[in-house]
Amino acid sequence: MDDVLRMIEKRKEDHLKLCMREDVEADISPGFDDVHLIHNALPETDMDDVDTSCRMFGKKMNAPIVIEAITGGAKIAHKVNVNLARAAEECGIAMGVGSVRAAIENKRLWYTYQVRDVAPSIPLISNLGIVQFSNGYGLEEMVEAVERMDADAIALHLNPLQEVVQPEGDRKWRNALSVVEDIIKHVSFPIIAKETGAGISREVAVRIEKSGFSMIDVGGAGGTSFAYVEHLRQRENDLGVVFKNWGIPTAISVVECVLSTNLPVIASGGVRSGTDGGKAIALGANYFGGARPFLKAAMESHEEVKKIIERWIKELKMLMFLVGAKNIEELKKKNVIITGFVKEWLEARSVNIRSFATREQE
Repeated sequence: MDDVLRMIEKRKEDHLKLCMREDVEADISPGFDDVHLIHNALPETDMDDVDTSCRMFGKKMNAPIVIEAITGGAKIAHKVNVNLARAAEECGIAMGVGSVRAAIENKRLWYTYQVRDVAPSIPLISNLGIVQFSNGYGLEEMVEAVERMDADAIALHLNPLQEVVQPEGDRKWRNALSVVEDIIKHVSFPIIAKETGAGISREVAVRIEKSGFSMIDVGGAGGTSFAYVEHLRQRENDLGVVFKNWGIPTAISVVECVLSTNLPVIASGGVRSGTDGGKAIALGANYFGGARPFLKAAMESHEEVKKIIERWIKELKMLMFLVGAKNIEELKKKNVIITGFVKEWLEARSVNIRSFATREQE
């Protein structure tokens, strides 16, 4: 058992270091370059009146931004999570942590995730892999993951690509969803279905909604490729190269999930600016988030993290002003022109592209 715990902690350290030092971005686009909003030369509002605020889990946020799950379970992760949490608190946005499995297996590691003392008011999201519920986890572990974090919700990450590329990854996925469906009936906190870089299709989104999940985090392709991270961690593992660009680009995944369910959607995967996030909101997402853009900053200080968040909020606010959207709900109703590969994919899936471009005429 000690060997397993050491392996988990070492893997988490390797992931952090590789994501900071190496080029681990996928070679494909998340799709935002194919999403275009229409400039409004007469916005008829003041820039200062543009309101980027929203709510998540009953808590007010200054902007619909989520610092996505990054880390935890390794000694070097504590500093990262504290800096992320302090910045999120001061900027008024949400934050998630990495999988808390390491702390469930080794209680001494809980401190690397626990940040509520420096972030008392933000929406805080715990995290476990859904595959663990095919391998013995149940209601007890789910509740512990939330209560130990004093979290508002938990994300269950769906990462079959990463697991199958890892030589030591989990391959037994058969009963995960049925176990979680039963647990959902016995808990009061929200449960988010979260991909980790390969996206969620409309078929899976429908199953997620029917199973009782509260939200979807698309985790689309086009950002950090964890398949490639696994290749870098074990250079002889060529599968990570073969599947480096596997998945559904983020912009496409957002549309598929929005049109097939009534669940709130977080757009993540290759979001690298407030304008990317604004486009995701215009496609129908409720929130947008990123992980790797904040990682290097978090190794320095919470002030460096704040600089990125504040830039994203400023970019989002400018985009909203330039399309004449006074608030997030108005942004969702603005016309969107979809071109290129995103258009080709969605049309192949029988999505009415024109309906996005003619919203304001309807």
